[in-house]
Amino acid sequence: MNIKNLVAWSIIALIVFGLFNIFQSNRDFDSRKEVPFSQFVADVDSGNVKDVIIRGNEIYGHYSNGSSFSTYAPDDPNLVNRLTERGVSITASPVEEGLPSILGVLISWFPMLLLIGVWIFFMKQMQGGKGGALGFGKSKAKLLGEKSGRVTFNDVAGIDEAKEELQEIVEFLRDPRKFQKLGGRIPKGALLIGPPGTGKTLLARAIAGEAKVPFFTISGSDFVEMFVGVGASRVRDMFEQAKKHAPCIVFIDEIDAVGRSRGAGLGGGNDEREQTLNQLLVEMDGFEANEGVILIAATNRPDVLDPALLRPGRFDRQVIVPNPDILGRQGILKVHVKKISTAPDVNLNVIARGTPGFSGADLANIVNEAALLAARKNKRAVTMVDFEDAKDKVMMGSERRSMVMTDEEKKLTAYHEGGHAVVASFEPASDPIHKATIIPRGRALGMVMRLPEKDQLSITKEKMLADISVAMGGRIAEELIFGPKKVTSGASNDIEVATKMARNMVTRFGMSDKLGPLTYGENEEEVFLGRSIARHQNVSEETSRNIDQEIKSIIDNCYNRAKSVIDKHQDILHNLANALIQFETLNGNEIAAIVRGEKLDKNSPDFVASDVSPVPESGQKKKRTSLGIKPEPQTSS
Repeated sequence: MNIKNLVAWSIIALIVFGLFNIFQSNRDFDSRKEVPFSQFVADVDSGNVKDVIIRGNEIYGHYSNGSSFSTYAPDDPNLVNRLTERGVSITASPVEEGLPSILGVLISWFPMLLLIGVWIFFMKQMQGGKGGALGFGKSKAKLLGEKSGRVTFNDVAGIDEAKEELQEIVEFLRDPRKFQKLGGRIPKGALLIGPPGTGKTLLARAIAGEAKVPFFTISGSDFVEMFVGVGASRVRDMFEQAKKHAPCIVFIDEIDAVGRSRGAGLGGGNDEREQTLNQLLVEMDGFEANEGVILIAATNRPDVLDPALLRPGRFDRQVIVPNPDILGRQGILKVHVKKISTAPDVNLNVIARGTPGFSGADLANIVNEAALLAARKNKRAVTMVDFEDAKDKVMMGSERRSMVMTDEEKKLTAYHEGGHAVVASFEPASDPIHKATIIPRGRALGMVMRLPEKDQLSITKEKMLADISVAMGGRIAEELIFGPKKVTSGASNDIEVATKMARNMVTRFGMSDKLGPLTYGENEEEVFLGRSIARHQNVSEETSRNIDQEIKSIIDNCYNRAKSVIDKHQDILHNLANALIQFETLNGNEIAAIVRGEKLDKNSPDFVASDVSPVPESGQKKKRTSLGIKPEPQTSS
């Protein structure tokens, strides 16, 4: 027990003891019968009083029958003589001073002490840092040791280039003389840049595990508090601790929380975040040398970081941690599969090939979902079917078989998804169809999921036009089969995706012959309040009209392309819709067989049943979304 707790319990014990004495004395006093002084004199004269205790003007005593009494006497000089004459035993005592001095002081100061205690409690709750209520400026960085679990490079897969970039840091921490004898200087900082879930934090822990040095970790948001100057103080304290444990690694996760560009907000240069950033810049490259302290930071928003933070001397090395390729995904799956029991039929290569664009966190989620599905079925090992079900669940969402759909809605959904499938089958640039279903999944009533055959680093104009045509296929099928008045709102997401892609083709990618290879408009994803207020319109009204015309022209051409395909292959559309109504889910091979004119026979030994998740889930009915169009590629700035 520390000193603070001991003092607190001592004060509580004294207060309880004092209150007990007060109540005990009050109980003794309450047992006595209070009588008027005249009655007391009459009782004395009649000989009913046995003994008295005189304390100033207060008189306590007992009657002859043993009962007690009390009274208040005026200044009567004949009272003692009268009592003596009647044979009453008299005891005189001085007037009590009251409670003990220490206890009295504590009771008198109790409201003030209570107020101070409440104030300290609330200040501690608001700050939550180390050092109690008065430790605002203490660093909240945690020192990870062997107890937290040692992570090495063997536990990190799929990012071999990033590991090679950081291998020098590990070698320097192990043997600094190897680099110093040639005059080399190890990078002061390394910035890990990549999308969410690619393993940036895990890679930083692996560096600490390989080098076997102290590893401080802190989040960028832990610096900023409600009081100005606290963040800067915490930065100073963090570097002081790091220097004491040098050589060591300091890892700042999500550094964009404190490292955003200065001057972007409305608070000027006096707000807490900017002061914290200024102190971080000084500590990283100031007058004092930080030998042996290597700073590693991670972010998925490098575009918002301050230029002074990115210059050499602070973050000398910027390491890109991208989404893994097929070999990287296979390596990540091998790492995660070691933790579960798998059946012999599990082929990690097939799973890796069927998950393009997935991050390491997505793959870990698939492995975990597969293990959970196998456990629900009381299996001893996770099979390939479980992995396929888990992959579909992550990609398309959970099945909602409990949703009640009428036969008319099922038919309409089947033709809608059939329209997408027909157009995708006859568009050469479209990705192959992975699965089509009319079972509600996630927020969609039905879905046609397409997967690329290989990783796509960029998207061609032909591919974008094919995707827009496929997006239009569902609405065209509804209009063709049920009439223009029966067109539903289910195609709203398709139209939204197609319009956004067409706008990007015109304004960002320079794929318009009329407008040329120019960028029109600013980046609308800017999150700074100060910049959004002062945004300027760089596009004239005439150019804006031309942009709208070009977008409409692209949509119209793709709409006509999709309509001509469906008009030409109406028999395939009917066959696909009927098969979806009958089987509810069709995989890519089954759809290809229908397109070739083959009939699916469920009783045939050659029929391959579509993988269906065994765990139905319920949900709220929402608008139909049909396409699994992959996100746009990141363009280099």
